[in-house]
Amino acid sequence: MQNNVTNMTDETNNKTDELKNDASQASAVDVNDEFDELKQKCEEYLNGWKRAQADYQNFVKETGKWRVEFVRFANENLVLGLLPIMDNFEAAFGLISESHREAPVAVGFAHIKKQLEDFLKENGVERMKTVGEKFDPLRHEAIEHRQVEGTEAGVIIEEKKAGYELNKKVVQAAKVIVAG
Repeated sequence: MQNNVTNMTDETNNKTDELKNDASQASAVDVNDEFDELKQKCEEYLNGWKRAQADYQNFVKETGKWRVEFVRFANENLVLGLLPIMDNFEAAFGLISESHREAPVAVGFAHIKKQLEDFLKENGVERMKTVGEKFDPLRHEAIEHRQVEGTEAGVIIEEKKAGYELNKKVVQAAKVIVAG
């Protein structure tokens, strides 16, 4: 009987060992599967973070560009309001005869005109050069065509109203007469 008990104990121990081995193998497989799954999730999260970081960097760059453009053209409405005043100064100054240009009123008038020109220039406004240039419909408005001997067709021969650019952007097209 003792042999039977010893045999049963040995069998039980063997079965227990087999169960432990099976359990440790199953748990190792489970741990490896869980590790692989967690590793995959970490890679997903890292890639998502990298995409979000890249999106943020692009946003910062675009915002910077937008700010630069905003500042460059923030004064556009002010400039557009001043250009008719400048045009009127030009027209009025053109009416002063050469003999009266040295009169104190004319000199004061010339100083005010110069101040306005300087202000516009400091704020990125430039008067377009027109006479002698090739007509460009994006920069000029042709109000008349004239036949002029010795002048190539499409060349501006006279400026009727000045054109202006704000930071290289046309804000007022020049009104011109073009050789035709």
